[in-house]
Amino acid sequence: MFQPKYTITPRLLENIKKIALTINELNRCSFPKVVLMELERKANSLSAYASTSIEGNPLPLTEVKRILKTHPRQIRDSEREVLNYNKALQDLNELIRRGRVRFDRQLVLKVHSQIMSGLLDKLRCGKLRKEPVFVNDPKSRKPVYLPPDHGDVPKLMDDLVDFVKGSEGEIDPLIVSGIYHKQFVIIHPFIDGNGRTARLTTKALLAQMGLDTFNLFSFENYYNANVGRYFQNVGVSGNYYEIAAAMDFTGWLEYFTEGIIDELLRVEKEMKTASITPETELKPHHLKMVEYIKEHGYITDADYARLVKRAKATRNLDFKKLLGMKVIERFGKGKSTHYKLRQ
Repeated sequence: MFQPKYTITPRLLENIKKIALTINELNRCSFPKVVLMELERKANSLSAYASTSIEGNPLPLTEVKRILKTHPRQIRDSEREVLNYNKALQDLNELIRRGRVRFDRQLVLKVHSQIMSGLLDKLRCGKLRKEPVFVNDPKSRKPVYLPPDHGDVPKLMDDLVDFVKGSEGEIDPLIVSGIYHKQFVIIHPFIDGNGRTARLTTKALLAQMGLDTFNLFSFENYYNANVGRYFQNVGVSGNYYEIAAAMDFTGWLEYFTEGIIDELLRVEKEMKTASITPETELKPHHLKMVEYIKEHGYITDADYARLVKRAKATRNLDFKKLLGMKVIERFGKGKSTHYKLRQ
């Protein structure tokens, strides 16, 4: 049974209170969907950039945005890392939006499989490791931590998931999510991709537990701003079996909650400065089009005609407006013309 040690310090308690207040303030804000969609796109790009950058991906944010926009066919591993992370993030956001997030080991394996697709062989994607691994210091590149034996990984992961499920309603969701994040990194259940999987599944866990402003949110951004501090807080040194019993999560929980505050304040600032004009406001018929695309992946003029009672010329203007606002993109020609949400 996993029973983590931690202390509710005044600093940690103050952080939890501040997060609750900030989220309440954000949830009271009302913005047109086009503004929220733009904020979500920015957050997704920032998350894909930051989380892969933490692991050493050299691509700058401008290049990440270009890749997510163009989806090039011929790609290097650095570009694949970004595209994989963004796809997994979008899928998670959609599950969160529909209230279908179910946190369990299967979700963790699915996220890992998406993140590492084409980067690891198929037998290792979405599979717990079956070999020993070492964790190197990011600066010296020398081994500093020996994770648990691969034979113990399934039991440790089950214990961690059981702890999460058993804590619902008993322990503050921020504490549960923070402990999950660090313990996941300590277990190091995969041969590669542990950090990215930990960060994305922590996002899913926070959302499931009700802290759902996270489609606009990128706590990866806070970690990437000072990678050395992140590794110092989330990582451990030595042999797992020699340090596990004495592990204390208090310092990490203080850092973890500070990161959430920092990112929530960034989101709050962006939302306050976001503006909307009559020319860019989405009308109910525009929103029907957007929702249809989210559900079906694309829309044609014939599909749109079934949704709204608008003449063909007017429908053409609707498509033109959303194209101009960069909400949708056009694909195909003639009868095969269809529209998708812009990435």
